[in-house]
Amino acid sequence: MKMDSEAVEIDGSVMEGGGQILRVSAALSCITGSSIKITKIRAGRSTPGLRPQHLTGLQLVSDLCSGSLQGASIGSTDISLTPGKTRAGNYTADTQTAGSVCLLLQVALPCALYADAASLLCLKGGTNAEMAPQIDYTIKVFKPIVEKFGVHFDCDIRMRGFYPKGGGEVMVTVNPIKELTPVTMTERGNITKIYGRAYVAGVLPFKLAKDMSAAAVRTIRKEIKELYINIQPQQEKEKACGNGNGIIIIAESSTGCVFAGSALGKKGVYADKVGIEAAEMLLKNIRHNGCVDEFLQDQLIIFMALAKGTSRIRTGAVTLHTQTAIHIAEQLTQAKFTITKCEDELSRNITYIIECQGSGAVNPNL
Repeated sequence: MKMDSEAVEIDGSVMEGGGQILRVSAALSCITGSSIKITKIRAGRSTPGLRPQHLTGLQLVSDLCSGSLQGASIGSTDISLTPGKTRAGNYTADTQTAGSVCLLLQVALPCALYADAASLLCLKGGTNAEMAPQIDYTIKVFKPIVEKFGVHFDCDIRMRGFYPKGGGEVMVTVNPIKELTPVTMTERGNITKIYGRAYVAGVLPFKLAKDMSAAAVRTIRKEIKELYINIQPQQEKEKACGNGNGIIIIAESSTGCVFAGSALGKKGVYADKVGIEAAEMLLKNIRHNGCVDEFLQDQLIIFMALAKGTSRIRTGAVTLHTQTAIHIAEQLTQAKFTITKCEDELSRNITYIIECQGSGAVNPNL
């Protein structure tokens, strides 16, 4: 155990200034064994400090690494985490709100990779929530790409949970690794497949799912004429808690890149509008000719930072979330990132290559 005087101080208000700083810092603290002290957590937000989902995530990481966590309560703006040994086990984390289970997974997954055996995580809260990836995104987009680093996890949706109640539950099994391998994704290739699901749950009429799907297909058709677009309307019956509707559309490329656009229904918003919003998000994410969409971009930074060797990923505009993740990763590991702008003679697309010399974190428990 390192003494608190050696704790790395992290300013929680820098750059994007949100929960992501907490997730990346806490996971890297657990993996590197460095104590951290995070101050000014979510300082600029309308409700500053820890929300239930952040608190639950921190407690989960602390449990995983037999750590000691100070200052962790709702609304707290300063916390300290002193990690111990990371141990496999069965862990349950419950936000007791519609707080996102996907964000809980974001913080816990990297930690569980460095345990001594497989772990089972039971995560409860919102599966399809605002301001977070939908669980469908985590499974269909994040999972296949992160597997390229050597990460293996299974995710079983037991129950979907929507705002405001939550009540969703996913079971995630994570296998440990000795070390992560670097990934190169610089060639996009052609879009070969577009598919998705539009769903309604609870008392909402099935017609909403059909309307979302039809509007999304119409929108994509205007721009991409040659592909068959298959967006299945679905009624969530048994596996849903509360009422909700939403849509996720996935595009795959010939080189194995995966992109998505998604949207959630809200009271008073026409279903067509929800479908169009998701379609436009997808189109925006495939126009730039990068290899990852804007939401995957920042989620890969921690894996690039931990991998042994150099990773290179082509992206569209580099988001503030990504810049924030890089800032924290460089503070807590030996990883070195560079971002290079690429002009494409053939099109007006500007892409960027995010390159990282990874720190090569080795699992001491395997």
